Amino acid sequence: MSVDVLQSVRQSLPRLSSSEARVAEAIIADPSIVVDLTITDLAKRCGTSLSTVARFCQTLGYSGYREFRMEVASAISREAAERDRFGLADSDIGPDDPAADVVAKIAFHEVLAIEQTVQALDIAELDRVVDAIASAAHVDLYGFGASGLTAQDLQQKLARIGISAFCSVDVHLALVSAALRKPGDVAIGISHSGLTTETIHALSVARDAGATTVALTNSPDSPVTEVADMVLTTQARESTYRMGAMSSRIAQLAVVDFVFVRVAQRRHEDVAAPLRRTYEVTASHKVSSRKRREQG
Repeated sequence: MSVDVLQSVRQSLPRLSSSEARVAEAIIADPSIVVDLTITDLAKRCGTSLSTVARFCQTLGYSGYREFRMEVASAISREAAERDRFGLADSDIGPDDPAADVVAKIAFHEVLAIEQTVQALDIAELDRVVDAIASAAHVDLYGFGASGLTAQDLQQKLARIGISAFCSVDVHLALVSAALRKPGDVAIGISHSGLTTETIHALSVARDAGATTVALTNSPDSPVTEVADMVLTTQARESTYRMGAMSSRIAQLAVVDFVFVRVAQRRHEDVAAPLRRTYEVTASHKVSSRKRREQG
């Protein structure tokens, strides 16, 4: 179960019944109602039954509403403490917020996304992914839209230490590469929602071809995980004025860094030479400090 109960509620939506989803959506809109309302009052507010609310709590892994209520109260308290750390009365960005508040609120959400991702990360699963990449003949990376930036970042990092890796934002090229995978290869699909059809398709094709497949997603019960042998999850949420994949991108990039550093550790004897060669070959495309001084 996720460390953050409120994130668990968001992630549970794809697997809930329509009546349970009404409960989840009401809590997402205003988590404090769980603290303020009894199970009877919450059921009435959501237009459902006591048994539905109880079943919803059990779906999330809690024994009942009382345990769930205590966990939500604790989560609200922790988030309030985090807002205090950033000097914020609230975390939602408003249309009239001054620049200083916008900067503080974005920083709050991005720091929170990384912290919660770290807390919930399955370290054993992370190392299984690392082992697969470190021994792979080739690594394919699939990501589109904002997740494509994360895929490109990991491709670049792996290439710098001599690992054959491919990433394309062209879905046709991605599918062609996926179809040519074979046992011993690794294919990684990145999708915050877990619903991106292009990513799911490419990962499915690579799996059918024999590759070991990995999903990096914020939704552990989403369709992309159904075609993945291993799953790494982030803990990030977007809201008004932050729909451009801000917190989600930061959380994804943090996981990419965890993976990359662990792969570099696994291959430490083979990493120094390619890092040196790739640094040297690109160094001529940087303005030297001496030239900068002369120009200044």
